[in-house]
Formats: sequence, C-alpha cells, structure tokens
Amino acid sequence: MTWSMSSEHLQLLIAGYVLGDLDPDEAAEFERHLMEHPAIAAEVSQMQKALELSYAPEVEPPAHLRSAILSAAHEQLSVSNTPLAAVKRPSRQFSWSRAMNVAAAVAIVALGINNYRLWQTLQASQAETQRLAALTYSLQGTKAGNGASAIVVVNPNNLEAVLTVKNLPPLPPGKVYVLWTVLKQDAPFTTDSKSAILTEVFTVDSQGNISQTIVVPKAFRSQGLVSNVAVTVEDAASPQQHQGAPVMITNL
Repeated sequence: MTWSMSSEHLQLLIAGYVLGDLDPDEAAEFERHLMEHPAIAAEVSQMQKALELSYAPEVEPPAHLRSAILSAAHEQLSVSNTPLAAVKRPSRQFSWSRAMNVAAAVAIVALGINNYRLWQTLQASQAETQRLAALTYSLQGTKAGNGASAIVVVNPNNLEAVLTVKNLPPLPPGKVYVLWTVLKQDAPFTTDSKSAILTEVFTVDSQGNISQTIVVPKAFRSQGLVSNVAVTVEDAASPQQHQGAPVMITNL
C-alpha cells in the first residue's frame, strides 16, 4: 500500500480504521503511517469524537486504536512540550453493525459534504431500483406443446417470479420440463450454446397444470437483455443439456 494519496482517500482510511473495518495488514500499515505522521492522530480523534456524538453507550476502544493514537500523540506533544494528559482519549469503539446508525456522521467527517451528497444520491438510486415494475411474459404452446400456455410474472426487485402453466401434457418418467431465459447475444451473463440460462426444472399435475414461485436470473433487471422465455422437454438426469425443442415460447 502506498501512502502517497489524496486527502479524501486518507479520510476514508481513518474512517475504516476507527470503525475497525480495515484488514489486519491495512491496519498495521496505517498504524505505522500514524507513527510517522503524528498530526494524523488529531484527525483520528476527530473521527472518533464524531462517532461518540452519534452513539451514546460507552464501550472500551480496541487496544490497537488506543495505543496507536496515544503513541503518536505522545511523540507530537513531546516536541511541543504539551502534557500528554491534556489530550482527551477516544472512549468508544464502533463495529459495522452499529455504523449504519452513524452513516451520515461518518460520511460528513470522512468524505465531506460533496461526497455525502453523492452518498445520498446513491441511496436514492438504490431505492428507485427497489421500485422496478413487474414484468409479465406470456408463453404459447408450439405444435409439440398441444396448445399449452404459461404466464411468468417477474418481480425484478427480489428476482422472484410466479410460473403458471396450463394444459401442458404430463411427461413420462425420466423427463422434465425446463424453463429457459434466453438472452440477446453478447449479454454480460454466462449462458449455454443457445444463449439460454436454465431457470427452473418442473413437472405438471395430471391435468397439465402448475403454479409455483421460482427464482429468476439477474438479467431480468436489465431492460432489453431477455429475448425469449421458453420451455423444453429434457432428460431429468441432465436437464442442463438443453437438447429439446421448445414446447412453449414467447417472442418479445
């Protein structure tokens, strides 16, 4: 790790250090940097104080944080002839489980007001993602499907869907139906040789019907990537082989 960095990057490292989010190597490197540059101890203390104001219950700070700050402060104050006892020690330590309660304070101290606004924009964007409209795919039986039909209603927010099938002929033992998500060429997802993702393996009841909740690929969150949704008949032992012709399909 190099310490030739921007002030913003340094503030991020200070925040991660105070919150205990740095890995052991990063923490050790930061402590060495803290010893070499005692002035940073004041910034660490400022971050600690901001967290103290945001979370009241007292707990002991981690040993590495207390010793590093005090050592750096002692070195700096020895030069200025200021008594070490005059420096207020950080008195609280915060884990990431508590950091969510002080995210705004950390963002303001560590990133500055401009980056805090960027953080707010990101949160708004994520909230907007959670309001994606449901997607409905209607499948019609091909000649082999004997007039069967299906509807797949996808919730892109939680990547769950309801698959409802009607009039699909029951299969003999050893055979299953497979629902495929077919993507456009060059879509940034792993597909088989037919540009498809195996989405669900299912069977139908004696009347050829089924309704169940399934999990769908993340491709449904991106407009324009899904080119078709189809159903084929495959061997139960290896449905991923994708050897069967579609018995139901929708053209988008």
